[in-house]
Order: sequence, then C-alpha cells, then structure tokens
Amino acid sequence: MARKNKILVPEARNGLDQLKARITNTNNPEETKYEIANEQGIDFHKGYNGEIKAKDAGKIGGNIGGSMVKELVQMAKNELNK
Repeated sequence: MARKNKILVPEARNGLDQLKARITNTNNPEETKYEIANEQGIDFHKGYNGEIKAKDAGKIGGNIGGSMVKELVQMAKNELNK
C-alpha cells in the first residue's frame, strides 16, 4: 500500500529539497531518486513505475530518507552543543 508522506509544515518544502540536493550532491532534488535508482541498477524512470518491486522502491527511498534523517539529527546535535 502506498503512503503519502505529507510535510507537516508546508513552508519547509524548499529547505528539505535543498537538504536532499546537498546530501546527494545534485543540483535538482527531483532527479535524486532517478540517480539513486540508476546507481542501484533499478529500472526507475519518469512516469508510471508500478511494476517495480517494493524492495527496490525501498532501496531508492530508504537511501535518500535515511541520509536526510542522519543529517538532520547531526544538525540538531550541533545546535544543542552551541
């Protein structure tokens, strides 16, 4: 079952996109998922991707989300140490 993860603070969208781009070393955060899929050898393209396995989708999203969470935790620790 697909989940729609909504951002609780819609105004944070730009900041999260910038974080995603910085972590994945890309200029366009929308292209990040395609680059990750390509690196993993997963056939993921613009348009309909309903045929990919859940395991492969997890490899794509988990890689991105996990890195973002680690960076956000590190940023929070740095702020607390100031």
